[in-house]
Amino acid sequence: MNDTQLNDLITWLADGARSAVRTDRFMAETCERMVASGIPLFRVGVFVRTLHPSMLGRNFIWRAGGELQIGSMAHGEDEGDEFLLSPLRQVFYHGTEVRHRINADTASNIPILTDLRAEGNTDYIALPLHMSDGETHASSWTTRHPDGFSDGQLDALRRIMPSLTRMIEIHLLRRTASGLLDNYVGARAGERILAGQIRRGHTETMQAVIWLSDLRGFTALSDRLQPEHVVDILNSYFDCQVPAILAQGGEVLKFMGDGLLAVFPVAEDEGDLTSVCGRVLEAARASRAAVAQLRWAGTNLAEEQFRFGLALHVGKVLYGNIGGGDRVDFTCIGPAVNLAARLEKIAGKLSRTVVASSAFADASAADWADLGEFPIAGFAKAERVYGLADEDLNPAGRASRTV
Repeated sequence: MNDTQLNDLITWLADGARSAVRTDRFMAETCERMVASGIPLFRVGVFVRTLHPSMLGRNFIWRAGGELQIGSMAHGEDEGDEFLLSPLRQVFYHGTEVRHRINADTASNIPILTDLRAEGNTDYIALPLHMSDGETHASSWTTRHPDGFSDGQLDALRRIMPSLTRMIEIHLLRRTASGLLDNYVGARAGERILAGQIRRGHTETMQAVIWLSDLRGFTALSDRLQPEHVVDILNSYFDCQVPAILAQGGEVLKFMGDGLLAVFPVAEDEGDLTSVCGRVLEAARASRAAVAQLRWAGTNLAEEQFRFGLALHVGKVLYGNIGGGDRVDFTCIGPAVNLAARLEKIAGKLSRTVVASSAFADASAADWADLGEFPIAGFAKAERVYGLADEDLNPAGRASRTV
């Protein structure tokens, strides 16, 4: 062991590991410094629980000479055999370390040890990460050295753990904050909030394609079904849209009951407008197909089928912090959003799934059907409305009306 390098590593961690700001670089540099100090590491794993609607936790795996791998564990996976048989379970629930020498006789009923033996590892130790809030997370350390870890090397690992744990906690808190903001306000808004744009009234103007949709017949559905069933339906319904929106570069800003507001940013010079509109239409068609396949059958109820309406428009939106007192919301407002909301109502009256303003239809390379011109409440000029030509037209819905 090189005590000088080991002490330098502990000092570097205590000083904030400022030469490695990103999590992947921090993990790699920490492990490289440990190897340089005389700890013959081959594989290092850090396993942390996190706050996320679909993930129970994350894992970060470093291997000597390889890239850092980042994975996740879904809610419920901690009830599976792989986790129940893992040494990490004891670390998480009892906060104690676990040691296994790995050889030909290593118990084969522990999947991780079987995998590690196949990789040529000879020794394994799992150590708890005791966080400042009382929670315990876990780490694992392996070596390929023929003699395994020496007592001195294990003592060195234990010496490093307090400083390492504090830094892991900092990275975990950062990732949790960023992840929660992504989940609740969207990636674009989350980046701005973390960058300090948190003052009420702090807004900017953005050119965007606006996506505004809602579920047809939701009020009647809510009246007939138990609230928990309605929640299940809404989650399944939004699953039909959100992945498609995100895959095409959109950002979901808000869920409003059964309504969904999303934006697709457009370059200031609008040079990419046709491309953005094309991606929006891909998301719209994918969402339409997914909703058409959505089924739900509750107790003593006939199978439910669902339809939704979607309005697409292009315009400038005011994007930022709006609210009262100390409660603010990161959202977008403006005449363009209001027009999209009116268009969505027209879609319902015309029994159409997807409708678009002339601004969107003119900018997109799609086959549109002219549905007529409609006066819009609150707007001085009537708006010509278009529907996708592959949907059946509803002639009775063409009559001029105010919505």
